[in-house]
Amino acid sequence: MSDKTQKMVISVDHVSKKFGRRTVLSDVSFQVPSGCVFALLGENGAGKSTLIRGLLGYHRFAAGSVRVCDMDPQKEPMALRRRVGYVADAPGMYEWMTIGEAGWYASGFYAAGFLERYANLCADFTLPAEAQIRSLSKGMRAKVALALAMAFDPDLLILDEPTSGLDPLVRRSFLESMVDRAAAGQTVFLSSHQIHEVERVADWVAILHEGRLQVVAPLEDLKTQVRMLTFSLRDTLLALPAELDTLQILHRSCEGRSMRMMVRGMTAEIQAGLERDSNLFELKVLRPNLEELYLGYTQPVDPQANATEPQRVSDVA
Repeated sequence: MSDKTQKMVISVDHVSKKFGRRTVLSDVSFQVPSGCVFALLGENGAGKSTLIRGLLGYHRFAAGSVRVCDMDPQKEPMALRRRVGYVADAPGMYEWMTIGEAGWYASGFYAAGFLERYANLCADFTLPAEAQIRSLSKGMRAKVALALAMAFDPDLLILDEPTSGLDPLVRRSFLESMVDRAAAGQTVFLSSHQIHEVERVADWVAILHEGRLQVVAPLEDLKTQVRMLTFSLRDTLLALPAELDTLQILHRSCEGRSMRMMVRGMTAEIQAGLERDSNLFELKVLRPNLEELYLGYTQPVDPQANATEPQRVSDVA
């Protein structure tokens, strides 16, 4: 299905948010298509949790608008939460309850079948029903929160750092289950800074840095259209090849005679021209992984790298 006809589960339109004088989000816009795993990446403090809480109607944005499951989170918060499962980075629960009691209490807000699915999820996560919430480790609490959020089979699952505290085997199994949910037509929106984990499951990626959206695109498109270019210079006083002027340089850095660039627009002809330049050696043109893409869009440009000024992109078609 093409992006032009695919239903959008989340639409964020020129959203901004401030806390006091500090700008947390600045003119952020993107859409999340249905039936995908959409990953929001960013360092701690980038604005990920602030954006998520606004999507759920917990606070108003200073500017812009959002639609989630074709609803306004501010006008229809209760209806929205019946369709959206949410796990916060530090989920709050009634400490005096047992794991089983937490599921029983939550089941009153949802349709029949919740308790059965909750029990199955607790079994998958090896959660003992009689254990009290207050006695649980961070990882166990995260599992309970995930079980509660998934048990009513939501149309949209929003997860803020969902694998924090999970052991490696459970983390891997959980992430694989997110792919299964997307394959079944549901949508998963997850926020994380665990880039190597996200790469295995994400269909779409958005990178948020210091409150600004750096890029949003299908992950495979990013990997196809962007290249990591590395080379060394025999004479650092000579001008760089003219072919570099035809590229969109997203990031660059240098160390001594060695240069590293993340670029768009690389073609076989441009690469051949660079290979003919006698001042360049050890030239490599590589397909980037997600970690390299992330660093390229978030790291400051090395002022010593004498190349064309970089250009940030807010979207990749």
